Amino acid sequence: MVHIPSKQEILNWISENPTKTNKRDIAKAFGLKGAARIDLKRMLRELEADGDLQKRQRSYGDPESLPPVSMLEIVGPNSDGDLLARPLEWQGQGEEPTILIVDKDGDPALGAGNRILARLRKLENEEHGYEGRLIRQIGSNPLKLVGIFRTGHEGGRLVPIDKGSDKEWQIAAGATLEARDGELVEAQQVGPKSRMGLPRAKIVARLGDPSSPKAVSLIAIHQHGIPDSFPDEVIAQADKAKPASLGKRLDLREMPLVTIDPPDARDHDDACFAQADDDATNPNGHIVWVAIADVAFYVTPGSALDREARKRGNSSYFPDRVVPMLPDRLSGDLCSLHEGVERACIAVRMVLDKDGNKLSHTFHRAMMKSHASLAYTDVQSAMDGDVNEKCAPLLDEVIRPLYAAYDVLVKARERRQPLELNLPERRIELSDEGKVTSISFRDRLDAHRLIEEFMVLANVAAAETLIEKEQPLLFRVHEEPSVEKLEALRETAISAGLALAKGQVLKTRHLNQLLAQAAKTEHDELINISTLRSMTQAYYSPENFSHFGLALKNYGHFTSPIRRYADLIVHRALIAAHGWGKDGLSPEDVAQLDDTAKQISDTERRSMVAERDTTDRYLASYLSERVGDEFQGRVAGIARFGAFIKLDETGADGLVPVATIGREYFVHDPEASTLTGEHSGLKISLGQRALVRLAEATPVTGGITLELLELDGKALPKGGGSRGGKSHKGRRVGQARAKNAKMNRKVARKRAKK
Repeated sequence: MVHIPSKQEILNWISENPTKTNKRDIAKAFGLKGAARIDLKRMLRELEADGDLQKRQRSYGDPESLPPVSMLEIVGPNSDGDLLARPLEWQGQGEEPTILIVDKDGDPALGAGNRILARLRKLENEEHGYEGRLIRQIGSNPLKLVGIFRTGHEGGRLVPIDKGSDKEWQIAAGATLEARDGELVEAQQVGPKSRMGLPRAKIVARLGDPSSPKAVSLIAIHQHGIPDSFPDEVIAQADKAKPASLGKRLDLREMPLVTIDPPDARDHDDACFAQADDDATNPNGHIVWVAIADVAFYVTPGSALDREARKRGNSSYFPDRVVPMLPDRLSGDLCSLHEGVERACIAVRMVLDKDGNKLSHTFHRAMMKSHASLAYTDVQSAMDGDVNEKCAPLLDEVIRPLYAAYDVLVKARERRQPLELNLPERRIELSDEGKVTSISFRDRLDAHRLIEEFMVLANVAAAETLIEKEQPLLFRVHEEPSVEKLEALRETAISAGLALAKGQVLKTRHLNQLLAQAAKTEHDELINISTLRSMTQAYYSPENFSHFGLALKNYGHFTSPIRRYADLIVHRALIAAHGWGKDGLSPEDVAQLDDTAKQISDTERRSMVAERDTTDRYLASYLSERVGDEFQGRVAGIARFGAFIKLDETGADGLVPVATIGREYFVHDPEASTLTGEHSGLKISLGQRALVRLAEATPVTGGITLELLELDGKALPKGGGSRGGKSHKGRRVGQARAKNAKMNRKVARKRAKK
């Protein structure tokens, strides 16, 4: 009878024979033949699913240095107990660097011979060349779960938080990580799914109270169905990816292209360079280069990577994490334009005249090397006279020419008059534990605007080229506001004593004139928010309906293929249009453009809602410790059931329920966006200053409830009557008065025109 080895015997043999690890070698070692080999295959799969056995993969590094994400092999602990690793593919001439592995709670135990994908940080003047943090073990990509842990006999059960999921998972006694009953946890599937009994999982991270800040983004991710783990075949394909070679690409490695991003940027997908045009026919003109990571080289049509990227549509960004469209091997490594590393790209060369008009442009499939990864604040400080060590050698050759080109683009922007909304962006700062430490508003610097203008120009160039070459693509479409929304904005403007032109074809310059009227007045924020709310939702389409907000006729997203599938489609279209290779837009891509447009428009909205929900929950968590405090704010929304107040300090929106404002019936006029007290005459309208007291903040839902104390610096009058008994009569009277008020406003406006 053939002896079938146990799983431990297989693991021991592999450990003792590291050069003979394929299935044939193992079967031969244990004398397995025929049906016994089927049992061996099953056991090997189970060992892989359990994370005890990893498939061997290959990775490629750069000469003399390692990329920020590398494949490593664990060497083992040194005499001090530090866990060390070595790079699997060191191509440098010098001594192979040693990597110190820094683990964190929840990381699996690693031993000599384990292979991992790790994020590296170069160490200076240290015993070890790099510091590495585990991303994942190679060959192990178990199903991830987030749910509530419930203690039970010999372990417990996991109740997922996914909507509509009634399937529980069994947690063994030794796999609970000492989680407490009712705690939010992250778990991984253990072993293959069984037809009998509950599936098994092990807890890999304790996230604490389900209402705690650290759990917020995970809840949103799962509630909105955002895929946060990659299928095994996708991971395997990404791990096998090799860096592109120069080949027939245009060599831009000596061009001082730089990336400019936030200091905490997770990836770098665009680089730029500018210089004065030396063509005598274009006096005081400029040449601008924008280079974008060549994602299409790695994500080919119909591949596992392509199918998963299309399914996700885009990356989703949260204050404490990112759910990427592509695996980290691509998004954080091969397709990220890291400083000093050769990267494949698609670049566009654009010629501008002295007034910012684009005279011409050409696209190239190229190879580049970023000469520096710069932060917005550092670049702006350098231009303002405070130059740090990194910017100093780049100031005259790179940074000043970028700003010179931007200056002429500002002229073109002023002529074009895109919508100029002034809505500060919130920045949520988190501690290592995931708790909100501060909420502030990001500064809008010229460095930000510079990159935005270059990216817009490159997007326009891509759309124009593909239209000229009659190549299918996905346009970014933003249609003009509806008549109803425009009329509501006009009503708001009138209530604020401002005017919005009527009786002509609406242009963004008309809205900018309204915004300019409101600027630096008490109605500034109100008009900006109301203008934003009047806009339609942008979307993707194979048909070109122009971009109203940017005041552009032809616009297609080209600049972020790492995080947007629409940009990847445009890259493929450019490849096909120029005949650069076989990885261009496929017939299948073209046939399903309509479906793709709808798919990625939906996923974009899904991410926006999830990100907004997460922000609301973080704000509620931040404010939950300040219940009873008073805050200044402004009325930002009116509904039948109450008024929404935007708090000055944090930008959070809280609800003042109408039932808490005195003991009277309030008439809701949706067209005028007002609530009017039936007896007191108190009128609550958009834009009013408000003093409120925080009554409740619920992190789980993101809900914030406020108590209204003052309006425009005046205490609230005491409302007469009751909200009981006569409410129906009050409602009918209120509706009649609202109707009369509406008629009176129309009559007044008609008289004013005469």
